[in-house]
Amino acid sequence: MSDPAPWRASVLTLFPGMFPGPLGQSLAGRGLERGAWSLEARDIRDVATDRHRKVDDTTFGGGAGMVMRPDIVDAALALVADIRPMIYLTPRGRPLAQSRVRDLAAGPGVVLLCGRFEGVDERVIQARGLEEVTIGDYVLSGGEPAALVLLDACVRLLPGVMGAAESGTEESFSPGALAGLLEYPHYTRPAEWQGRPVPEVLLSGHHAAVAQWRHAEAERITRERRPDLWATYQSARPGVASRPAAP
Repeated sequence: MSDPAPWRASVLTLFPGMFPGPLGQSLAGRGLERGAWSLEARDIRDVATDRHRKVDDTTFGGGAGMVMRPDIVDAALALVADIRPMIYLTPRGRPLAQSRVRDLAAGPGVVLLCGRFEGVDERVIQARGLEEVTIGDYVLSGGEPAALVLLDACVRLLPGVMGAAESGTEESFSPGALAGLLEYPHYTRPAEWQGRPVPEVLLSGHHAAVAQWRHAEAERITRERRPDLWATYQSARPGVASRPAAP
């Protein structure tokens, strides 16, 4: 029986030299070298038909900035279109969540469109059914950094990329023991540093007590830092009285 096809990423960009970038290092880079996943970065300008390789034009209705043309973007997408989800990185997209990352990592790969200027003509977004995704409530110069973030989040979940399978089960936004909570604090040697000792429970060897402490710390951190996540976590625990977030 042949091995399954590697997870494939295609990135459409005006700056293909930005890839693999940091994805060529560390876990992702080693996975790329081993063939656990593949990456192609295609220059959108390659499908432009004029001698200046123009991909944008002025916006209808007036206003500052340029807009990426639908015919150019569509021609670039046509070169890589298959069963993989097509994602457009844009500040107006739905926030990227770990649950979506897990779904993408479990599939055949992704096609990522990196916008520039004022964005992409709405018609090609609708015609191609592009999924619009953002990595946060801020604006970048283009979609490339966001594409790198999305790919890193997915690639680390691919089989054999992370050193230990359990590494992904007890971390922020994981579906495991910390489901719905941010991750608890971590400590290593020395046991005391600059007058700051490691919490005694972590040195006790009492696994149940350690697990209880870690869960309590995860709850505390989530409650203090992410009231939105804390409210969702509380609502999913019927019969548990809601505790307000710290001011």
